Amino acid sequence: MKIAYLDCSTGISGDMTLGALIDIGVPVESLREGIASLQLPGVELKTETVVKGGFRATYIRIEHPEQHAHRHLSDIHKILDRADAISPAQKQLARSIFQVVAEAEARVHGSTIEKIHFHEVGAIDSIVDIVGAAIGFDLLNLDQVVCSPLPPGRGQVKIDHGICTVPTPGTAEILRGIPLIDVPVEAELTTPTGAAIVKTIVDRFGPLPPMTIESIGYGAGTKTFPQRANLLRMFIGETTVTSEQDLITVLETNLDDISGEIIGHTRQKLMQAGALDVFTTSISMKKERPGVILTVLAHPEKAGELEHILFTETGTFGVRRHQVERSKRAREPHQVKTPWGEVTGKLGWRQGEAAIFTPEFESCAKVAESAGIPLREVYRAAEFAFSQTASPVQLSAAPHDHDHDHDHDHDHDHDHDHDHDHDHDHDHDHG
Repeated sequence: MKIAYLDCSTGISGDMTLGALIDIGVPVESLREGIASLQLPGVELKTETVVKGGFRATYIRIEHPEQHAHRHLSDIHKILDRADAISPAQKQLARSIFQVVAEAEARVHGSTIEKIHFHEVGAIDSIVDIVGAAIGFDLLNLDQVVCSPLPPGRGQVKIDHGICTVPTPGTAEILRGIPLIDVPVEAELTTPTGAAIVKTIVDRFGPLPPMTIESIGYGAGTKTFPQRANLLRMFIGETTVTSEQDLITVLETNLDDISGEIIGHTRQKLMQAGALDVFTTSISMKKERPGVILTVLAHPEKAGELEHILFTETGTFGVRRHQVERSKRAREPHQVKTPWGEVTGKLGWRQGEAAIFTPEFESCAKVAESAGIPLREVYRAAEFAFSQTASPVQLSAAPHDHDHDHDHDHDHDHDHDHDHDHDHDHDHDHG
């Protein structure tokens, strides 16, 4: 599996991303051709080799006429629509990155994505950075992108709305659910453009994964820091992991003062909002009161929204949050034929192991109801049908599933080391 790892030791910005992509081998002429098709007058992509902190890197500069326009999302879409040298997949990736920015700005300013206008991210250099990043990552044809935790930086910066503390409000919204680390540098290390690129393209966060490195690229930031190389380092290689893995966020809260109906309602809202799984565990709390732990499994980018639902719906005084690595089966939808009709389920496999088939309850129930037979008979028939049609060959090369569906694999790895108290913790030129 072809994998990329982003080492953001001094943050990430649009120009650093574009520099790392070019440095790792994305043809600069392909980027220039795509950028030229945006039909932005006087725009030119310049590259040069620089040394940052003693290390060679690629630095990019976007030359363009002075501008004062503030663009809406619809204006960005029009620019992308007329670009005939950019593929549909690249346009869609660029739109997704801009959508992340629009949603964050709308939340910050109490507006809608149709009404808000971009400030720094609507500038020509940021448009070029985002479009260039979309072209570059598409050309790399990666199966997975992993990223280190992001350092937002420290101090204050001046934006269109005045002086703001780092991370600025828009960047902070984009960074919801993304693991952060503190790097003691008085500068904005992760810009809105960099944060939006990461939010869109990254599959999981963590340390450098097991992989065989094939190439390394360095993108240089604008500023120079004492004792730190201001670089974005990108690795590309083949993963040596034999089963799919990812990083998920676990949210937990102890409850002993609300009804089961409220817990059930909260669970439904959490699942509808994108939780991977939600479940309860019975516990004994202080003064021997019976209670439950309500646990939510989620992709990191969803954690903030789901935590808000927990606080709003349950009235809890505290939510514990931690991240865990998860091994999981690769999967894809699969259908089998039974004597009473077709049953839909999920095919799952690990490298070097035979595939398994799990019938979906809703599909089995529909067949059972239509045929007037017990549900268990449909399950048995579906599993038997799969056993008769499955190939004896190990499915080690089955296709990779990127749809991040609700895979309800109850990897309940709780260590239950709770104290059983109800109140548990109850101008963006990248530096």
